[in-house]
Amino acid sequence: MAVTVGALLTLMVLALSGAPGTTLLATALAALPVGPVLAAYLWLDRYEPEPRILLVAGLAWGAFVATMAAIVIQGVGGLFVTFTDTASLALAAPVVEEASKGLFLLLLLWWRRAEVDGILDGIVYAGMVGVGFAFTENILYLAAAWNGTDGMGPGGFGAVTGTFVLRCLFSPFAHPLFTAFTGIGIGIAVGSRSRSVRVLAPVGGYLAAVLAHGLWNGSSVYGFGGFVVVYAVIMLPAFIGVVALAWWARETEAHVLRMALTDAAGRGLLPATDIGWVVDLRARREARRHARRDGGPAAERAMRDYQQAAIELGFLHHRLLRGTAPRDWQARGQDFLGRIQAARPRIAFPGQVVPQR
Repeated sequence: MAVTVGALLTLMVLALSGAPGTTLLATALAALPVGPVLAAYLWLDRYEPEPRILLVAGLAWGAFVATMAAIVIQGVGGLFVTFTDTASLALAAPVVEEASKGLFLLLLLWWRRAEVDGILDGIVYAGMVGVGFAFTENILYLAAAWNGTDGMGPGGFGAVTGTFVLRCLFSPFAHPLFTAFTGIGIGIAVGSRSRSVRVLAPVGGYLAAVLAHGLWNGSSVYGFGGFVVVYAVIMLPAFIGVVALAWWARETEAHVLRMALTDAAGRGLLPATDIGWVVDLRARREARRHARRDGGPAAERAMRDYQQAAIELGFLHHRLLRGTAPRDWQARGQDFLGRIQAARPRIAFPGQVVPQR
């Protein structure tokens, strides 16, 4: 419902932002960085792929709900509290925008808490929201640049080129990076047994997101020189740091998954010989190719379902061993085991033979 209302409001705002040709041009330019940035997040999400419907929901929330909520809240707030342009840019906008984006992550904890297993999941979902938000915001900025209504010049090709280079080429990661801090806080909270950490980590992540966003926005006040300094000294190192953290979290997931599945195999939940074909990414792909080559699309689907169910079971088992399992862990565990038991007789890994039924 929120996404539908946000989408309708977005269409209305875009319709008012300029002629249809201008809006189409702005949309096409804003879409160019979306693919590469999305591909980077999906690459990070390979060990335990999140449900596509939730990833799409994150994109839609950022593109429609978060952007429109930020516009409405800042517009209404301006009627009651007067900010200078600088204060609005460096303080009000980051506070409101990071709250509107971060709300999706909080709703995800309430609605589908079991889908968030740690820091990497938090970064991935935050990235989806940030990419969606940046896409819609870039359309508005590019249309305003073309129309000359952004206060940066007379408009036209030169203005839109400058805006495109700054927002779509130099900083396509900006909004995903800001929201990643909130996602990291959420991921830390999910994996912690401490109640105080579960409360303080998301708050700290949100405050870090606001600070990074405020520094970024505030740099524009000091002209191009100020922007370069903030970009080189703060934003680029922060981006590299988050990438390094995501890489570390992804590598840690492989170790966690192997250890959890080894323990699960010791309890008779799945064959120990299958673990390598589930944990190692290259082995996963080889197993799927083998299944398709020997049994066709149906065998490949069975292999995918088996691997995904085993992965989900592994991460759920890890959280159970740590004492941070979701409340419905028994029902979820039975579902994963049911899928494993249903698919296993229909698959064979390389070097094995499909059992005759």
